[in-house]
Amino acid sequence: MKIQQLFALLTGALLVLAENALGHGRAEGSGALQFKVSFDPAFQSTPYTGRVYVVISDQSEEEPRMSINNWFRPPQVFAKDVKDLSGADSVSLGDGALYHPSKLADLQAREYRVQAVARRSPDHPVPGKGPGDLYSQVQTLTLDHAQSGLVELRLDQVVAEPPFEESDRVKAVELVSPLLSKFHERPMRLRAGVVLPKDWKDDPAVRYPVLYMIGGFGSDHRLAHRMANMKTADNLADEVLIVVPDPTCYRGHSVFADSDNNGPWGRALVEELIPLVEKKFHGVESPVHRYVTGVSSGGWSSLWLQVTYPDVFNGCWSHCPDPVDFRDFQRINLYAEGNNMYTDQRGGKRPLARRGDRVVIEYENFVRAEDVLGPGGQIHSFEAVFSPRASDGQPRPLFDRASGRIDTGVARTWERFDIRLVLERNWPALKPKLAGKLHIYAGGQDMFYLEGAVALLKESLHRLGSDATVVVVPDMGHGLYRDAIEPMFRTIVGRAAGGRDN
Repeated sequence: MKIQQLFALLTGALLVLAENALGHGRAEGSGALQFKVSFDPAFQSTPYTGRVYVVISDQSEEEPRMSINNWFRPPQVFAKDVKDLSGADSVSLGDGALYHPSKLADLQAREYRVQAVARRSPDHPVPGKGPGDLYSQVQTLTLDHAQSGLVELRLDQVVAEPPFEESDRVKAVELVSPLLSKFHERPMRLRAGVVLPKDWKDDPAVRYPVLYMIGGFGSDHRLAHRMANMKTADNLADEVLIVVPDPTCYRGHSVFADSDNNGPWGRALVEELIPLVEKKFHGVESPVHRYVTGVSSGGWSSLWLQVTYPDVFNGCWSHCPDPVDFRDFQRINLYAEGNNMYTDQRGGKRPLARRGDRVVIEYENFVRAEDVLGPGGQIHSFEAVFSPRASDGQPRPLFDRASGRIDTGVARTWERFDIRLVLERNWPALKPKLAGKLHIYAGGQDMFYLEGAVALLKESLHRLGSDATVVVVPDMGHGLYRDAIEPMFRTIVGRAAGGRDN
């Protein structure tokens, strides 16, 4: 063999080794593209039942699985349900697989980053991110539907539970919830991040007012780290015990409502988590000095908790809440006969999200993506909380997924979670209990069209003679209303300084 030939062979071998080490390569084989996903028996030794995914992305900055639930730049996903798959078997995902946004046959021929995922976590809403979920190493491949042939992916990595980093002021709390565990017939955790007042003392004789802060969809108790950095005039936030409970569950955001499908999350918070946290960290342990706030799904949660437990909380500041009046569910009247989630009365596509005047997400496309991922998305989360449980054990769907037509019978069962209706139907009893406690804010340019429901609730509360503060801020988008934060802390700290603890 000539020196030049030997050099070429060695160079080629080194390139192959380098490509394999870096996860780069080309799909081998011939014929139509198909993915073969296998399980590493070291991580899955028993038969597997669940959904397997192949996630394809042309974004190089992160693993494809990390963007699987990106609402605004969704990756290409293929999925397939399997039952009792033995460790020796593999899953084939071809032209018949579930897909979003494109069919496998429509995949453009170019280079992609490819990763497989198997969903196993019973508590996390996002495939590939829940502790215990399996995933493959990322491969960078040139894919062509017509000729790439078989692409093999091996599930040989497991998602670990991310640690909660404690500090001098930020602490973690966790307990096994008897209420939720009984409902689900397995151990269920309640968790919270706790931000201690700046001059906190581990002295039961010193007590602090408590604010419960509930984050929006996709957030958890780690939001406490951001709350610890909150700046207010005169540093009023530093005088309050701030508790950030984790609202996440398998079907999305629990919103701390007692649900036929998710279980008694509201009771678990009030009866189990709150007493533990306030005893451990020296909260006042009095409703007079206990408050609740939140944003987006957490904004709905905070208002729901104040209305449902009016004797437990002494004030609510709800920011850009999810729909609080189902006559305007992101501009859709759920109670009107013949309405459709996908199209309006003129046949136009319904928007779900906007940036300024530009629609960035349409309802139907959003639902299609969710259906491929399975339980845990925003629309599925609404159904899990508001719908009764069907005979198959799943939440009753609000609308037909193929046509978008709303089932008004199901919509009527949602009335028990329509905050406007709850207030109207129970106002004689609620009026004295809620006096001075309701503060609700929405942005006139809310990204998710949530301002309309808040405006309707404002009209209803005005007719009822409520003293609630309800403000739709004309140019505000989706988020915290900054002008309300300072008055909130001033109220909380002022009452504590006044010594009113009963």
